[in-house]
Amino acid sequence: MQYFRDCTCSIVRRIAADPPEVLILPVDAKNKSARVDLSDRQHMIALRFAQGLTYREIAEELFIAPTTVRTHLSAIYRRLGVRTKAALAMRLAHQAGDPLAANEQALPQRSGPPIIAVIPFENLCTDERWSRAADALSADIMTDLARYRDLSVIAHQTILSWVQRHHDVKSIGRELNADYVIGGTLQAEDGDVRVSVQLIDATTGVALWAARYERTADELFEMQDGVVESVINVLAACHGELFNLRRNDVRRKQPDNLQAYDYYLLGVEAQDTFTRDSNVEAIRLHNRAVDLDPGFARAWAALGLAYAVNACNGFSEAPAIAFDQAKTCLKRSLMLDPSDSVARICLADLNAPQIGLKRSAEEHSAALAIAPHDADTIAMFAGSQTLISGDPQLGYEFALRAVRLNPLIGWYHGMLGRSAFVLGLYDECLSAFQRTTADAPTTLFFLAMAHAMLDEEAEAREIARRLQTHFKGFTASGFIDFYPVTNPPAIAAIRQGASRAGLI
Repeated sequence: MQYFRDCTCSIVRRIAADPPEVLILPVDAKNKSARVDLSDRQHMIALRFAQGLTYREIAEELFIAPTTVRTHLSAIYRRLGVRTKAALAMRLAHQAGDPLAANEQALPQRSGPPIIAVIPFENLCTDERWSRAADALSADIMTDLARYRDLSVIAHQTILSWVQRHHDVKSIGRELNADYVIGGTLQAEDGDVRVSVQLIDATTGVALWAARYERTADELFEMQDGVVESVINVLAACHGELFNLRRNDVRRKQPDNLQAYDYYLLGVEAQDTFTRDSNVEAIRLHNRAVDLDPGFARAWAALGLAYAVNACNGFSEAPAIAFDQAKTCLKRSLMLDPSDSVARICLADLNAPQIGLKRSAEEHSAALAIAPHDADTIAMFAGSQTLISGDPQLGYEFALRAVRLNPLIGWYHGMLGRSAFVLGLYDECLSAFQRTTADAPTTLFFLAMAHAMLDEEAEAREIARRLQTHFKGFTASGFIDFYPVTNPPAIAAIRQGASRAGLI
């Protein structure tokens, strides 16, 4: 019993984000010998899971397979009607007499990656072929959401068997442990198809986001692909609705209750500002995330990207060290999760001087094949095509596609601006960079070069002065070396533009 008390003292602070989440039902606090209805093995697994250990760590400690750990947790779900890991920790702490359990109601309900249930879309037509189209829409949305490592998506067969017996969104949330439910309708009339989509809070039943898409019926498959792409990127991009909701939950937590996934979310938000201070904060937050959960692949990838930003923007006083740190973190990420498309593209970029343009291009194409509808991957691929090892025209086209999928993400416009500059589309370059972080060094760099190439000397000189005053560590050669820029057309365009702007 003393071991149990010692373990539970720190449970509240160590809850990790590793679904499925588990809840132990209430016990009689006055009866110290009261036990939940679990076997000894299940009790040991539940305790370690609540403490924040991953499936793999639990398996190693108990000398069983990770799949066995997952099976035991599923059995706990069925036996006890479980819900969240936070509640699991609090109930175990309460059983052990831990005073921290009194704070149960103050803790946020949600923690860890969002758990999504995509229910079959409803066909509002009498024609049966539209039922097949509606089913295909929901299945495609589910499949593409599952590509995101920051989301947990309930299996298609589980959803199908469930909705045949239940129609209440709250029941889906309660019984399947879903945080959010995605559903919609399809209606065809007079040659037009209208698709409505909703994101619903599974706890309250409240609609949090809704959209409507209209296409012509003779473009059924194009319509289906277009709707799926739009929905996925509005919901699941780095600033998508799902992650904004999660970040709002995190901000309501006390600092002592932040977990690895919480630090990661806050780090991504800071990272996407692309300033020196925000990048320092992003590195701090991501380091905290991997300290808490060394097996958190996405946090390692984000940390690698932050170090890469340090190197190519001149934020670090030792860019070569930051460059090596970026590669180390990205390699660690891909060891843990080889299917991370963004990490794979970024590592191929950093390794381009060693592995060559052909191998880099192969890596970029393989990464795009993993997540062909993910706007983050598309935007990264665009930059790689332009600056690393491909056709700048193709990079430009992919950048346009990323911007169409989600025009609110500033760094997508940055990739478009870089591609436009290399192609000699200087007015478009200026327009694109006006929608990115205004005072980031790469923004000022390309703005100065574009103005110089348009013979707008006064504007070019002023922006170059700002760049050299506020970012003394940034140089054209440093950007080429540490981005790194290896595509010959891009190197030539950047050197010419930097020379014209007085930045070489």
